[in-house]
Amino acid sequence: MTSFGAKEIREGNFMPTFKVQGQVYNLIGNLLPAEGAQPEFLQIYFLSHADQVSLRSNLNPILQIELIEVLQTYLHDHNTYIQSFKYNLENRPPNDFKLIIHADVKPPNEHRGRYNAPIEDEVAVLLIDEDKGPRDIVLIARNGKLQRVSEIHRSYDPLQYPLLFPFGNDGYCINIPQQNTAARSKTVSCMQFYAFRLMVRINDCNSIHYFKGLFNQYCVDMAAKMISERLDFIKRKKKKLRAEEYIHLRDAVVNDKNINASNIGQHVILPSSFTGSPRYMNEKSQDAMTYVRKFGRPDLFITFTCNSEWPEIKMELLPDQHSYDRHDLVSRVYHLKLKKMIVLLMKKNIFGPSKAIVYSVDWQKSGLPHAHVLLWLANKVQPDSIDAIISAEIPDRQQDPILYNIVIKNMIHGPCGFHNPASPCIKGNICSKKYPRNFISETQTGDDVYPTYRRRSPDNGGNTAIIRVKGTEMSVDNSWVVSSAITNFQCTH
Repeated sequence: MTSFGAKEIREGNFMPTFKVQGQVYNLIGNLLPAEGAQPEFLQIYFLSHADQVSLRSNLNPILQIELIEVLQTYLHDHNTYIQSFKYNLENRPPNDFKLIIHADVKPPNEHRGRYNAPIEDEVAVLLIDEDKGPRDIVLIARNGKLQRVSEIHRSYDPLQYPLLFPFGNDGYCINIPQQNTAARSKTVSCMQFYAFRLMVRINDCNSIHYFKGLFNQYCVDMAAKMISERLDFIKRKKKKLRAEEYIHLRDAVVNDKNINASNIGQHVILPSSFTGSPRYMNEKSQDAMTYVRKFGRPDLFITFTCNSEWPEIKMELLPDQHSYDRHDLVSRVYHLKLKKMIVLLMKKNIFGPSKAIVYSVDWQKSGLPHAHVLLWLANKVQPDSIDAIISAEIPDRQQDPILYNIVIKNMIHGPCGFHNPASPCIKGNICSKKYPRNFISETQTGDDVYPTYRRRSPDNGGNTAIIRVKGTEMSVDNSWVVSSAITNFQCTH
């Protein structure tokens, strides 16, 4: 019913994730199209049933007409917004009118935390002349401009995602009371609301998990809403951080005669408590460098990438789903795996007693989370013990078949180059990851460089394996192995 506005990022032909850059916003237009104009968005719902089906199928010819008819009929029968809009249009006055969707209306005798669908006559109110609230949505019959829907309006979700919420269930709005009396905050935050809405529960079908790409867009949209709410809070409450108190803004006005102070606007400084802000990044960097000053350079640099084939992920996927359809599930499983690895490093001391650890998590282009870990050990790693910790070789299939299968499935790079010229690692006809690597009979170390791990050639006792690349079998040796440290997680390290 509303239009989704954002700068979408596309990288390559296959894009398993939904990415946007900049600000996300939803716009809503007039109730009725201008004379001679084709109906769009909300206006389509007020056409005849046949005209709606025809227009929707023309907009996207690959859609099944039978499916359009079923969904359309269901929405008209059950969606409280569509029913309310149609009722008000059928009973509208002859002169100009406005349709108001109030931001704070809730069903009577219901707790605000129940998130129930609104009843029909409470969705929208038909008014001739009445002042609206700052977050209310005002729909004009014709000739009105596009209006931005407030992110914290209760109707933001059902208007943008009628298929996800066919009954018109309210989305997040401010001042939802906490039912947990022990909670520090008296109201439900945006993050708490959507963490609750995304959660999987036993014997409770959460239908939004079935919508694949639309579900991904919804998650991104709601994450942007959380950020927007936090930014608005900082703007309104953190007056001491406003930029007019900072010297660079005063200098800009004093030193540049071309600058009009009235055009500068209100510059708000993001504090270090805002995740991802420059001050946040600087604070975390300074914390990490404290370890370097105290303990010296870290002993181990470990990367830990999510494996979409983890059984904990695959067993929870719904029918006909892939891991990139459920980033909520992938993130939860990865978080638990990462916590387990930190326990192994810091408490189980699998590499020996440790002094400190620092790690950061980001998301790769594939949409999978990836961690970089720095570990300081009490006992420094000696050159002759590196091979006991890290391996860049194919294990013996007879001696350790489980480890062999893990390495072959997760730790073989590409293959790229001649075998696969379209591999994403190829830059200028050369592998950017420097594969295949040169063979070396013994691990070599230096003072200021990464070790060069042992990679024995087949002639020198190195193992080989047969893998399939684009339907063709090929033999790989140790020159294609990505070095690994912990293989019981069955992922890339």
